[in-house]
Order: sequence, then C-alpha cells, then structure tokens
Amino acid sequence: MHIPDGMVPGAVSVTGYALTGAAMWFSLKKINQKKNPRKEIPKVSLLTAAFFIATFILLPIPPASVHPLLVGIIGAILGYYAFPSITIALIFQAALFQHGGITTLGVNAFIFGSSALLSFYLYLVLKKVFRSQIIIGFLTGITGVAVTVFFFYIMLVSFIPANLDVQMEQKAIMALVIAHVPLMVLEGLFTALLFRYLQKVKPELLEGG
Repeated sequence: MHIPDGMVPGAVSVTGYALTGAAMWFSLKKINQKKNPRKEIPKVSLLTAAFFIATFILLPIPPASVHPLLVGIIGAILGYYAFPSITIALIFQAALFQHGGITTLGVNAFIFGSSALLSFYLYLVLKKVFRSQIIIGFLTGITGVAVTVFFFYIMLVSFIPANLDVQMEQKAIMALVIAHVPLMVLEGLFTALLFRYLQKVKPELLEGG
C-alpha cells in the first residue's frame, strides 16, 4: 500500500512533502499545548514500532497480498501524536528497506498520517455516541483502513504513468482495493477486541490522545 518512487509526478511528490510539513506543524502545535508533551513518548514509541513492524507482515488475500495498517488504533490512542509517529516509521522504512520511496515519502506520510488523524476525530465522536468499546473499536478500525485505501486509490488512479497500460493498471489497482475489504473487517475486529481489553486493564489509553 506504499507508493513507490516513480509512480507519481514530481509536482505531486513536492506537494506531498508540503502537505506533510503542514500536517506535522499542526500536530506538533497541538502536542505542545499539552501540559506535559513528553509524558506520551513511551506510548508513542511503542505504537511507532508496532506500525513499523506491522506493515512488513504480508497477508495473502487473493488476488494480492496486503499488510495491516493499524491507522485506526494509532489515531485513536495517540491522537495528535499519530502523525509524527507514522511519519517517523515511514522514514526508517524508506531509508533502510526501500519500503515505499524517498520521493514519495511525503505523499505516503500524508496519506497514512491524515487517515490516522481522521480516525482520531472519528473516535472522539464515537465515544460520545456509543458506550461500548466493541462498537467504537470496530468502527474506528474499519474506517482507518477504508480512508487510507480510498486515498491511495485516488492517488494511484489519478497518476498512472503514461508508459503503462492504463486499463490494466486500473484493474490491478481495483483488485488491490478489493483485497483490502477483508482487511477492513479483520482490523475492525482486532481493534474492537483490543479496545475492550484496554478498557479493562488500561482505560487511560483510551482517553483519546
């Protein structure tokens, strides 16, 4: 689900970096408004590592393989820390393992990071509507994957390189999107169970970033 180098025009890559910079500034501004911004560092480090590892785990869902995204979980638990957390993980992935790309790092970071922030805002709304962490977690988990996949779909379909067969690429992209539908359900269930567990043993983690 990472966009590799060469898949989008240079102008889009530059725009991606600009948007990531703006989103990072916004997130850090919100973080610095907290009484003790450093207090959340252990939690952020743990979920950054979880995201880093999870995106290397391939799940064979025909006709493709997909990897967990965890953006719903990261957004709900980390709040405004989610964007820096995900961006740091993506930087190390691109630099050390060429997972994604350097030129597309801004685009990837903005897609994953903004999806996590949207999941955070959704989580805050769901907490006011539902009492059950099962329902809240399920909807947050599904939405995190759905928003991320939607952003990637729009990006990939809009900027298919001219030297490729457009119709074949569109079919391949759609097949990848369809393969993520089971992942949406799986992450929804996993998030629901995780939130239910945290509600019992560590409810402060579910306070919303």
